[in-house]
Amino acid sequence: MKRFFLPVIILLTLCCKQKTENSRSEKMSRLAENYVRLGLSIGQYDTGFVDAYYGPDSLKPTTKIQAVFPKDSFLVAVNKLMDQLKSITNANQEDRINPRVNWMLKQLIAFGRRIRIFSGEYGSFDEESRELFGVAAPAHDEKYFRLLLAKLDSILPGRGDVSKRFNRLANRFIIPKDKLDTVFKIAIGEARKRTLAHYKLPPDEAFRLEYVTGKPWSGYNWYKGDYKSIIQINTDLPVFIDGAIDLACHEGYPGHHVYNLLLEKKLYGGKGWVEISFYPLFSPQSLIAEGSANFGIEVAFPGTDQNRFIRNTLLPLAGVDTSGVDEYMTALSLKRELNYARNEAGRGLVNGTMKESEAVRWLTAYALIPDEAALKSISFIKKYRSYVINYNYGQDLVKNYIVSKGGTDTAMDKRWELFEWLLSNEVTAADLLTVQP
Repeated sequence: MKRFFLPVIILLTLCCKQKTENSRSEKMSRLAENYVRLGLSIGQYDTGFVDAYYGPDSLKPTTKIQAVFPKDSFLVAVNKLMDQLKSITNANQEDRINPRVNWMLKQLIAFGRRIRIFSGEYGSFDEESRELFGVAAPAHDEKYFRLLLAKLDSILPGRGDVSKRFNRLANRFIIPKDKLDTVFKIAIGEARKRTLAHYKLPPDEAFRLEYVTGKPWSGYNWYKGDYKSIIQINTDLPVFIDGAIDLACHEGYPGHHVYNLLLEKKLYGGKGWVEISFYPLFSPQSLIAEGSANFGIEVAFPGTDQNRFIRNTLLPLAGVDTSGVDEYMTALSLKRELNYARNEAGRGLVNGTMKESEAVRWLTAYALIPDEAALKSISFIKKYRSYVINYNYGQDLVKNYIVSKGGTDTAMDKRWELFEWLLSNEVTAADLLTVQP
């Protein structure tokens, strides 16, 4: 009798376990739908909250917005959803649902912080960035930037103010407006070709290129779903030749366009994870999106590839003299280390420890941004606040992660493989920080 009943007990146990897992999966799907509904409802009021949505129409809000932003109701809904998600976790470290829950919980923390910011309840720069993006960027004092400026001073032609000398050199490599479209299309085409050499993208993926004005940003990718994007380039300010490659990679390949379409293809389409169809701009997802888009420039154009392509292809297309371009590209590599000065300007403005005139000084003296561009950068900080950390600190976190996993310059296939993993999964800042030196 014991021999007979033992297999039956085992079978019943397995059936119960499978039934429990099915129940958890069904509940996870319902909670994911509620996550999307909540995010889209917030976006009815906070129009900058929804960066992309390509999920079912059935999850879109059907009620009219109220006259007053329902802050308290939204915060209650956020907390309730977080509690419901926590209730379906278990202690099994190999569990397939736990990572999805963990990702959504971090996203929901950002929901709560953004709701309070939209209501006029502000925190410090670091408090907001921790809750919105999952990290606080390191702070640097003026001495740090002065040491970097000293390095740049030693390679720039002439003498005197480093910022003026750098911008004098940079102004030699502005793309004429009548050549912008040609140069950008060639740059995007090259970035796409290099990406396709490593990734199999959907055959119907595509983008539309537009030129706009009156924006606080230099470029933007509006992902529309079905593997399609609109890429907008802001022409308010001069566009430098290196900006063609930067924006081609950042907004297109292997940046935002590829990031969004791989998430749609592999997680939403491939696994039915509806939460990924909704991309809230002010969330930890943006740290991954912006960090990978910036590092994607180096992935697509490693080593001196960018220099060669600019010198041999883009500058002749633009009708710009190539003399001095190597000097300019060397200066640019040092200038990129100064990008954290933008964080300090943002930190000062958000914390109220800097007046706008002082923030402009930091941007012009240490980030080497011309006056007009500095004012544009100030308008970006006023609108997006601590979002600026995603570009530099996010890039460093992504790069350090990939390098630590073996994605060095001498192992490009491995680098592309690791980069694709980042673009295809629900990755959090904590995932990147676990491998930092």
